[in-house]
Amino acid sequence: MNFSFKTFTGVVVLSTLLAFGSAEARDLVVYNGGDVTSLDPQKISGDWEDRVDGDIFEGLFTEDAEAKPILGVAKSYETSKDGLTWTFKLRDDAKWSDGQPVTAEDFVFAFQRLMDPKTASEYAYIQYPIKNAEAINTGKIKDFSQLGVKALDDKTLEITLEHPIPYYRSLLCHFTAYPLPKHLIDKVGDDWVKIGNIVTDGPYKPVEWVPGSHVLTAKNPYWPGKDKLDIDGVRFLSMEDNAAGFRRYQAGEIDIMTAYPKDQYTFIQKNLPGQGHFTPFAGLYYYLFNEQKPPFDDKRVREALSKAIYREVIGPKVLTSGEPAAFGWVPPGMDNYPKEGARFKWAKEPYPQRVKEAKALLKEAGYGPDHPLDVTLSYNTSDNHKRIAIAIAAMWKPLGVNVKLVNAEVKVHYANLREGDFQVARAGWLADFNDPINFLDLLKGGNEMNYGKWNNKEYNALLKQASTESDLKKRATLLKQAEQIALDDDAAMPIYFYLSENLVSPKVKGFKDNVFDKHRTRWLSLDK
Repeated sequence: MNFSFKTFTGVVVLSTLLAFGSAEARDLVVYNGGDVTSLDPQKISGDWEDRVDGDIFEGLFTEDAEAKPILGVAKSYETSKDGLTWTFKLRDDAKWSDGQPVTAEDFVFAFQRLMDPKTASEYAYIQYPIKNAEAINTGKIKDFSQLGVKALDDKTLEITLEHPIPYYRSLLCHFTAYPLPKHLIDKVGDDWVKIGNIVTDGPYKPVEWVPGSHVLTAKNPYWPGKDKLDIDGVRFLSMEDNAAGFRRYQAGEIDIMTAYPKDQYTFIQKNLPGQGHFTPFAGLYYYLFNEQKPPFDDKRVREALSKAIYREVIGPKVLTSGEPAAFGWVPPGMDNYPKEGARFKWAKEPYPQRVKEAKALLKEAGYGPDHPLDVTLSYNTSDNHKRIAIAIAAMWKPLGVNVKLVNAEVKVHYANLREGDFQVARAGWLADFNDPINFLDLLKGGNEMNYGKWNNKEYNALLKQASTESDLKKRATLLKQAEQIALDDDAAMPIYFYLSENLVSPKVKGFKDNVFDKHRTRWLSLDK
């Protein structure tokens, strides 16, 4: 999808100033990481985009200050005894930022558009629990009216599921479940996301979007709780240089950092007490193989490279911020999962033993110091990612592995992953909802997010079986079996589980650490 953006004419500047009020407007400045690809919630994938869209849109459910599901556009709901049918009553005062009412038909339209193969939404699979969703999204069913989302009247929506989902309220918080302004999209098509056209139903609305620079928001005058919002608007800065961002934070130009230079961890703890929010949350940092390119289709090569990573030192020594090593795929503490998930069978081996075994595996595969393996390792631009890549390249060197490092800004990097233009690459995943399937789906055959194209029939079958298992203990057992298969086959290389990386100015109030690291602006305030 192509987008166009308004230039800074006098009229645009004036309208922006009017939208934000006087120079004393209570605005928040956020270091947001990568450049926003789109404001269309069906065209985004990154947490930096979710931070923007989560402020400007609202679904049937939304998140509270601790990222727990609460009612959003829905004022009430009922579920059938079998857990398959969910009926929602929408708030009478729910409106788009142009004053038009949010209707049940806006949700029907949005879900049908999400599942339309032409939309090519990477995240469509998140809503596959809806009846016929996967069949429509994969082109097996052409009649979109067969999707299990119906408008019973303007303010009553019915959603029918394929099978009961224990975490469905969390799925309805996700940006793939946001309504879309049918009245606007019917009129202007894909141009609906242009500044000057776009309308949203959340607490805020976008008033300015400059690619490579920022997205600017202001209060939505038609949002029912607008009078309770303390913050007038947010400037989401598109910055990938967290060292430069940190300097601006120290100068008081930025209020919240969503990432920071890890070599400043000790300085922050000592000199900025209470400002560093470094707590565990449901996220995984990993490397993946392009398994459609030799020699990464060779399990021996994958296992050797994975074994030779000294995970135990990445957090404490390389980053110096203490991230826990990942010897499994699912982060600890997820709901509906055993306390002890699956792990690499060699996880408890001493590192020298792992290196010895890695050398033997590579030798068996035909590689070593006399016949080196050349690997291109790709990562998105970041001092932290670079530091990790350099360290891992050094760990691989004794095996006879020569590493070429390639970095690109985040949009280009993930575009390359989608196109299969890589050998080994860095990726990360932050949980969208509190269930292990959120991570295990990343390795499912046919998933858009399965960039490495690992495909295992037994693994896929276990996920499918788990999807219809109503007994949560039996379901957890199936999912753990699937995770073990992925680890045994070295489908990818989990490296560490995330700690949140937020720096929060003392003038920002209401910021609560939570397992999903979501902090919607509606819950924040600024000191007077």
